[in-house]
Amino acid sequence: MQVWPGEAYPLGAAFDGAGTNFAVFSEAARRIELCLLHDDGSETAVELRETDAAVRHAYLPGVMPGQRYGIRVHGPYAPERGARCNSAKLLLDPYARAISGTVDWGESVYGYHFGRPDSRNDLDSARHTMASVVVDPYFDWGDDRSPRTDYHRTVIYEAHVKGLTMLHPELPPELRGSYAGLAHPAVIGHLTELGVTTLELMPVHQFVHDHRLVDAGLSNYWGYNTIGFFAPHNAYASWGDRGEQVREFKHAVRELHRAGIEVILDVVYNHTAEGNHLGPTLSFRGLDNAAYYRLAEDRRHYTDTTGTGNSLLMRSPQVLQLIMDSLRYWVTEMHVDGFRFDLAATLARQFHEVDRLSSFFDLVQQDPVVSQVKLIAEPWDLGEGGYQVGNFPPLWTEWNGKYRDTVRDLWRGEPRTLAEFASRLTGSSDLYQGEGRRPLASINFATCHDGFTLRDLVSYDDKHNEANGEDNQDGESHNRSWNCGTEGESDDPAVLRLRERQTRNLIATLMLSQGVPMLSHGDEFGRTQGGNNNAYCQDNEISWVRWPEPGSDAEGTLLAFTRAMVRLRRDHPVFRRRRFLHGRPVDGARDGLTDVAWFTPQGKEMTQRDWQAARPGALSVFLHGHAISEPGPRGERISDDSFLLMFNAGAADLDFTVPACHGSRWRVVVDTALAAGVPPGAGPWATAGERVPLVGRSLVVLRRPS
Repeated sequence: MQVWPGEAYPLGAAFDGAGTNFAVFSEAARRIELCLLHDDGSETAVELRETDAAVRHAYLPGVMPGQRYGIRVHGPYAPERGARCNSAKLLLDPYARAISGTVDWGESVYGYHFGRPDSRNDLDSARHTMASVVVDPYFDWGDDRSPRTDYHRTVIYEAHVKGLTMLHPELPPELRGSYAGLAHPAVIGHLTELGVTTLELMPVHQFVHDHRLVDAGLSNYWGYNTIGFFAPHNAYASWGDRGEQVREFKHAVRELHRAGIEVILDVVYNHTAEGNHLGPTLSFRGLDNAAYYRLAEDRRHYTDTTGTGNSLLMRSPQVLQLIMDSLRYWVTEMHVDGFRFDLAATLARQFHEVDRLSSFFDLVQQDPVVSQVKLIAEPWDLGEGGYQVGNFPPLWTEWNGKYRDTVRDLWRGEPRTLAEFASRLTGSSDLYQGEGRRPLASINFATCHDGFTLRDLVSYDDKHNEANGEDNQDGESHNRSWNCGTEGESDDPAVLRLRERQTRNLIATLMLSQGVPMLSHGDEFGRTQGGNNNAYCQDNEISWVRWPEPGSDAEGTLLAFTRAMVRLRRDHPVFRRRRFLHGRPVDGARDGLTDVAWFTPQGKEMTQRDWQAARPGALSVFLHGHAISEPGPRGERISDDSFLLMFNAGAADLDFTVPACHGSRWRVVVDTALAAGVPPGAGPWATAGERVPLVGRSLVVLRRPS
């Protein structure tokens, strides 16, 4: 075999049409072997002799796409000093563009012998672990372009590749659970009819199913256990795992873009699948343990702010380069439109404390590629001071956990000040305005993958996670849920009507709130997980979306209502303001009314005393369509209809008075007390001073035409 010197950049395996350049970083290694793997189980080892700045490299003519390979590192094994090199372990390339196979969890993939954590294990792991794959980077993107949907027009739909597609009745069996299934017209058609602009995919970076879960007959279904930051997860590919997964993912992105739908990836750069000091040696640990991970004072152990056993070392230049190279790769080569960063507070821990000015955020801010896509933070981790909602830099948006908690508490009747609900409804200015950010910094959600589904939120007081095998000890115990009088499934018509109304209340509130709304897959037609609020390990019908039968009543009605609410938001810019409301008249408004006004159920403007003493969850909000301060894309004035939102989150029916001086004639366009959620036909009229009856736990939306 010919071996040429090659280049130190780019890292990983780079195919150029005639051969492949391999480049691997390790400061710890004394020697590195590249192992070409053959289908008969044998391997050909090539030493990477050329070294530039701790990167060893070689060019192999004739090595083509589909070639499987691994890395063996010869170097110190001294866990007490943080060194864990062992040439018996076949390692994944951290920059591998595709990964083949699975880990079978034999003892050989560990650096020690079971039961003897201080021992050294020299069993060869090659036949028991995954392999990196050389990938053909060429793909016909055609005229593909990012939709680049503005945040104020964005509706996010969080989904799991397998969960969304596995049970879809219109998908051929061979496409279910796959990237190709996402690209099927039936799935894309559902998203476009729903009004989704942005598909946020739960982790699709190559991940590993934990040893513990596999032994229990479960799996890491959610996928927050990454081992390959450049490789699409191979189990979601219907075309093969020798690089075909890359083409299949690109095909899905191209088809979603053609439908005008952005693709955002939920990414996990805070830790890896190698876990704590008792975890396997799959890649980073064997390459250069101390360069990739935050080690504890006792360097045999790891600092863990993620709850997974390890945390990546965010002050390491190599880790920062890995993350930035990965992000740029997914934007430039895979054409994704943004990222949602899992446990993003960990990325800000350059030393110990969460630091919003850490190196990672500096790099993102100045990067000409990554800074131009959607960046969403899950603004917390499990470490001290890790809850950082509202504290991320201006370029970022955030999952607003305070929005979720406040809205849930309002509709279940728990004490919450009206002032806090008002802030959440209008974009959470208390969190974002002081930093010069906009309402669009707030990603609003009532449910997500982590916790109850929307249907379960109104059907269960308590979690029911027995299927997870942890004695129901896992998962959040304080869900801010309410079962509407009966725990779990019920055939009581009154309970079912209340649950359906509560579901409509939550969807309507989400779509009427300033900020960016996010739906969780299947909530639009009442998906249930049977009360499991931590279904991370359930790769089965507990988690998969059960698509409604065509023509079914309950699910079809909820789906129609959700579509109607998304459409109402889309058609009316007053619900998706780009600047905060400020409670005063806007220059040029015809009637001199304020852009927002708050009223008691009696139709009187709220005073400070009213905010403190008002009936919990009962108020009206006036949104002025002629007082939108931000201009259109060409500098034109934006004008819209005006709306009056009436919230009755209490149990008792209540009459609301339409305020005087804010419009004489209003039409009812939403009434969650109705089974359909929207009035039939054009809806009834209401006039100034008239009383509008609201059923307990319902909301009504009135529209005044411009």
